Amino acid sequence: MKIVIAGAAGFLGRALVPALRAAGHEVRRLVRRAAIGDDEVGWNPASGEIDEQRLADLDAAINLAGENIAAGRWTAARRERILHSRVDATRTLVGALNKLSRKPAVLVSASAVGYYGDRGDEIVAENCGIGQGFLPEVCLAWETHAEGAARHWIRTVLLRFGMILSPEGGALARMLPLFRLGLGGRLGSGRQWMSWIAREDAIRGIEHAVRDVHGAGPVNFVAPGAVTNLEFTATLARVVGRPAVLPAPSWALRLAFGQMADEAILASVRAAPQRLIESGFRFQHPELESALRAMLPR
Repeated sequence: MKIVIAGAAGFLGRALVPALRAAGHEVRRLVRRAAIGDDEVGWNPASGEIDEQRLADLDAAINLAGENIAAGRWTAARRERILHSRVDATRTLVGALNKLSRKPAVLVSASAVGYYGDRGDEIVAENCGIGQGFLPEVCLAWETHAEGAARHWIRTVLLRFGMILSPEGGALARMLPLFRLGLGGRLGSGRQWMSWIAREDAIRGIEHAVRDVHGAGPVNFVAPGAVTNLEFTATLARVVGRPAVLPAPSWALRLAFGQMADEAILASVRAAPQRLIESGFRFQHPELESALRAMLPR
């Protein structure tokens, strides 16, 4: 298939591109400069510009673009960048796809389980309603612009990602140095649920979503083995062979991170991958400890 990817330089995109190419697909990357090769397509999401000619023969589009929500404290300026990085990219890509005389069969567009907000111990499937707060608002805007493709008869899949685990980036890479020194521990009470997925399964799941002609709408991209933060930190400590005895109290997290602490660190989302399992997808890493041991060999 001929596939274009927005966000190809990100943590997930960097692994997705070679995986799709190894599977025999032709991959083009959207780049925010002049394209210098046949595998690049120039665009500027902030101004709505994109080289539409390089999209004319596509079979699929994958949208992973968006600023990292955990890169810093959520100031007013950062909240604007988080929101507009997703909205501008999705609006620009979808607008270009909708203009094509030969449209791609599918758009696979990222979102997050942050859509559900803080849900306590509730098991959250894709038919559950939206939560309250900044992250649900961002996810709603993100998904709404992606669904513009569905109104032009492009099958649209919304990937509600949990925490993507890999030692090469994301939250796990930031935690590992502390845990390897024996300085890790639970966050807040530790009772909040964490929905996660191994990066390898996320990549396999994206290709599955591209190929599954019956898949559409929101899909929880999480492993079936959700855990509490206390379980997560204890398991990670056990895998790296160190104790996890230094908890970070809620007040300290709020002092350090402000609103981000309540919505991205202390919030509880126990998402279930109902639609992904029903579609026939099989996880290679459904349980946390085996997943961590596979990606963190001693």
